[in-house]
Order: sequence, then structure tokens, then C-alpha cells
Amino acid sequence: MASEKRNGPRRVAIVRGLRTPFVKAGSVFSGLTALDLGRLVVQELVQKTDLDPNIIDQVVFGQVIPTLTAPSIAREVVIAAGLPKTIDAFTVSRACATSIQAMTAAANAIATGEADVIIAGGTESMSDAPIFTSRPLAHALVAASKGRSLPDKLKPFQRLKARDLLPVPPAIAEYSTGMTMGESAEKMAKENGISREEQDRIAYNSHRNAAKAWKDGLFDNEVMHVVVPPKFDKTAERDNIVREGTSMEALGQLKPAFDRKYGTITAGNASPLTDGAAALLLMSEEKARALGYEPLGFLRSHAYAATDPGDQLLQGPAYAVPTALKRAGMTLTDIDLVEMHEAFAAQVASNLQALASPAFAKKAGWSAPVGEIDRERLNVTGGSIALGHPFGATGARIVTQALNELKRRNKNTAMCTVCAAGGLGAVVILERA
Repeated sequence: MASEKRNGPRRVAIVRGLRTPFVKAGSVFSGLTALDLGRLVVQELVQKTDLDPNIIDQVVFGQVIPTLTAPSIAREVVIAAGLPKTIDAFTVSRACATSIQAMTAAANAIATGEADVIIAGGTESMSDAPIFTSRPLAHALVAASKGRSLPDKLKPFQRLKARDLLPVPPAIAEYSTGMTMGESAEKMAKENGISREEQDRIAYNSHRNAAKAWKDGLFDNEVMHVVVPPKFDKTAERDNIVREGTSMEALGQLKPAFDRKYGTITAGNASPLTDGAAALLLMSEEKARALGYEPLGFLRSHAYAATDPGDQLLQGPAYAVPTALKRAGMTLTDIDLVEMHEAFAAQVASNLQALASPAFAKKAGWSAPVGEIDRERLNVTGGSIALGHPFGATGARIVTQALNELKRRNKNTAMCTVCAAGGLGAVVILERA
């Protein structure tokens, strides 16, 4: 049961974070659904924290590409994980910032006294993306289902053309602009003067840092092992996207993926389609202490922002950062580590450029630029280019990674940013003490 509401917001603790390995779509998790992955990570989180499931007040979970047979993914995760069916649950979606949305929605409920203990996170299976029918075929199927005789059932299909029978894959494009994420990132690279070399350098650092983190055992406590159902004949123990032996030379040889003549975005400096799930255990500080948990850290502030998707689609975080810092009572110099989601290296470079730019500050209506982010403090254990990007799970991965690294370095503050479709941006400020 949640505590009675108190005067003023309560401090929200992140007790533990956990994720599955993030693996390339079509590989080791190809036979699993987003629900399977969400169930696995929630079950493991409960077990690893020795948490009494009966004290969980709520589960907030999300995904971006919906599972058509289980659209209420949060509620289905509760049931599939074998948690008490009396646990409240609701599903969220904010594109690539979905598990950040899950976390902040949970945090708001805890801060206001509506709940004490919440599991928040997200899941994604790009191996199980829904395939749609054309509208004429869909109409024919509905009409056929109403037919009483075989001729009645076949008649609606007689009006179909060959093209109506083709499957329609889910679009990874902006509805408002018709441009894919990659095309929009290419546009940002050109407009912001982001070179191919800078993008490849960001990608190289992502792989180098991630490979070192795995080699040093830094992810051992935050990435679970998955004995893959239904045959249980193989075990996924680590991310399979990290390229330990990559180099600037190897990245430089890759051909552009979107603008094949003049483009700079390649498969090497962009995040791949990925399967995986991640979850966070959040509590009020009082509840965590009473139960004997030592929190990884606390949520100090958060902010969301939006920009014109036809302008700089993935620049949303740059607009949200000043608000998050202001709400935290901080400036950029107070931040020890920065975790920035790497949808594309071009997007990372563009956001870094914007935060330090007087021209961007004027465009955004700020009195001065936010400041320049020290690259040595950025994505120090790897980012989405190397680790992968299951849309609904990336935010929870970033938060867990940031807090664990703060603890290892005995530092106190981290800023996590995520860009998202629709021109959206999310930022959270975390602290340990």
C-alpha cells in the first residue's frame, strides 16, 4: 500500500536497474516477443532484488512498435511475470524515450504519495514487428468474415488487385514529413556541418567504450543472462552488436545508407534495429531505507521538449536540457557524467553543437548557450550505436548505466538525454546523494 500523501514531493529513489542483453534483430531473440522479453526482465529484477511482489504498487511499461495481440503491454507483463494480479499497471509510449516516460510517470506517482514501489521500463522486439495488410485487403477480410456461404466469403476478394495482396511493413518514417529517421539525421548532418569523420569518431568511441566495459565486467551486474525459450538450448549473456575490433579505417570504408551519393550516415555510425528489454525498480526514499535497500541514486529533475520535426527532428534534447537543469538548480558544470542516446552519431554531434552554440541559444530563446559537454564524460561505457537500441528499453538502460558508473567513479550527478520521433526530447538529471 502507498503511504499517505505528504506535504511537498517525496524523494524518488532508483533502487536497481536491469536489462536483457541487447541483440541485433533477427538473431538470438528472433523467436521471442516483446512480451516475452518484458516478462523475463521483470521476473529477474524481482528475484535479484529479493523483492516481495506483494508490495509492488504499480508497473509502468511501454513499447514503441505495438504487439497487436497484447497492446496493453504493462498489464500483460504483470500477468505473464506471475506477479499478483491485483497490481495496477498502465502502458506508455513516447517513441525512443518510452522508458524515460515510464520512469518519470512512476516517479511522479511516488513523489506525490500515490505509490511507494513501482517497476518501470520498456521492451521491444524488432524481430516481431507487426506486418499490416493493405486497406483493400483488410476490407475484403472483414467482408469475407460476414459471408454465410463459401461464394459469399470469396466474393470480396474478386475485386482485389495484385498490389493489394502485398504486405505493408511498419513505417519508420515521420507521418508529418514522410522522411525516415535516417533521412532526417542526414538532413541534420548537412545543415549543421557535421562531418563524416566526426560521426565515425563518435561511433568508434561508442564501440571502444562498450567493448572495454564488457571486458572489465562493468555490465555483469546490470545485464541478465537469458536462457532462450522455448528450447532453452542457448543462452544470451551479452550484447551481440559491440564491435571490439572496429577502427576508424573500417568505419570509413562503409558506404552511405540514405543519401548514397553525398551522404555521411552509414550502418556503422547509426544504431541498429535491436531486440531487448530493461526495467527499473523505483521507491520512495523512505520506503527503500525501511526495506534495507541502498538506492543506486535519485531522480533530481526531468524535462521534455518538442521541436518542428521538419526542421531538426532529433534536436529535442537540446531544447529540454536547460529546463531540466533549471529544475535541478544546476548548470552544466555541476554534471559529472552525460549519457546521450546515440540514435545516429550525427544527432549526437548536432545536439552537442547546439548546446554550445550562441546562434542556437538565440533561436531557442535562451539568454546564453548551455555550454560545451566534455567528450571524456560522454557515454563513457558505450552508447546505443554499440550496445543497440530497442526503442522502448533504451531510456532505462541509460539510467542504469549512468548510476552504476557514478558509483564506480564516486561521482554524484549525471544527465541522461534521449531524442525521439516527432521532434521530441527527454532529459533526466540523476544524483547519488
